Amino acid sequence: MKKSLGYFSSFSFLLFLSLNIFAQSPSVTLSPQGNQSLKGISSDRLSKIDQMLDKTISENQVPGLVALIVKDGKIVYHEAKGFADVPSETKMAKDQIFRIASQSKAITSTAVMMLWEEGKFQLNDPISKYIPEFANPKVLTAYRYNDTTYSFRPASREITVRDLLTHTSGIGYGVIDGDERMKMIYNKAGIVDLFTTEPVKISDNIKKLAELPLHHDPGTKFTYSEGLDVLGYFIEVVSGMPFDQFLKTRIFDPIGMKNTGFYLNESQGKKLVTIHRKVNDKWESFPVTFYDPDYPKTGAKTFFSGGAGLSSTAEDYAKFLQMYLNGGAYNGKRFLSPVTIQAIMSNQVGDLLGDGGKDYGLAFGLVDEKGVAQGGIGSLGTFDWGGYFNTQYFADPVTNTIGILMKQTQGGTGDESAWKFRQMVFSAIE
Repeated sequence: MKKSLGYFSSFSFLLFLSLNIFAQSPSVTLSPQGNQSLKGISSDRLSKIDQMLDKTISENQVPGLVALIVKDGKIVYHEAKGFADVPSETKMAKDQIFRIASQSKAITSTAVMMLWEEGKFQLNDPISKYIPEFANPKVLTAYRYNDTTYSFRPASREITVRDLLTHTSGIGYGVIDGDERMKMIYNKAGIVDLFTTEPVKISDNIKKLAELPLHHDPGTKFTYSEGLDVLGYFIEVVSGMPFDQFLKTRIFDPIGMKNTGFYLNESQGKKLVTIHRKVNDKWESFPVTFYDPDYPKTGAKTFFSGGAGLSSTAEDYAKFLQMYLNGGAYNGKRFLSPVTIQAIMSNQVGDLLGDGGKDYGLAFGLVDEKGVAQGGIGSLGTFDWGGYFNTQYFADPVTNTIGILMKQTQGGTGDESAWKFRQMVFSAIE
């Protein structure tokens, strides 16, 4: 049985991590490699990565992409390939803006932990202490398709802040939920799951969500959920600031993430990559479905989804990850304590993810011992996640390496660049 690193059962791991992830100087900021010879990474193997990405484009697996690799704080690879918009033949640029969807979750989690460091709450506090509508949660027991009514029972305990951070709250994910019953319940209740151009506010959405049944008792299973959306509203309650302003003033501006936010101004909107889908082997703009693909630059711009709403660039997101590799500091400013990061990077879900090589902490997926043995996904403690529109990132605290691959597609495209990129990046480490 897998032991939970969240309870510090693996002393050797924590010692190893503390000697590596916290060894970087707080002054380490991203910078180009320049004309210096590459250190710690093979230039020949970087060329192979470049060739692989070229082939991804030439084989029509994706219309365009931006890839970025950082080693020891140096940007050793940063390339844009293909098109940002196929219909207009707009070429991809390195500073192109992407909808990062679930990559928003780690940023929201970071904001939560910043407030936690200020003594605003405890991780095991019930969320109902701050959002009363979540008191007395209930668990779904039966659903009647003929009239869309359902039965429920009282949950075994309250949902905690920790449950929301770790996707163990039992809350569902509506339109992308794996349970058809939950999809129908959320739809009937009018829950906004991911994005909207309508004049909806997270406070109203979360209060409606609080009335709905859970998949299961809190803390008993890992169910990917809208918990980070709940925490976006929680941040407003605890900080007294609008969620978007908290992220901007406390994280984005100090780090220098100039092109990251929920919504884009006119000049930024011109850099937003089109979401594409492949139809008869040709790329076309993705149509309006349950969301408008132009949500970051049009509409009411009032809904701040902590789980999926942000847009960003590859370089901006790399700065955020470098802050973690620096032990919680960037640009001469401290965002989190190294001790807090140690907790964030510890397994918080025990055996709930099974034994597939990955754990989950308070903000990221984590590579465990089995994952290291499988090969190709990084060293022990490598942290990662991805996004709904085909974006991905990973950061290895042992080799001080960051990899980011940004695309914007929906549906099947035959794209194999995600696993190839990660495997080849780690194969290039010397």
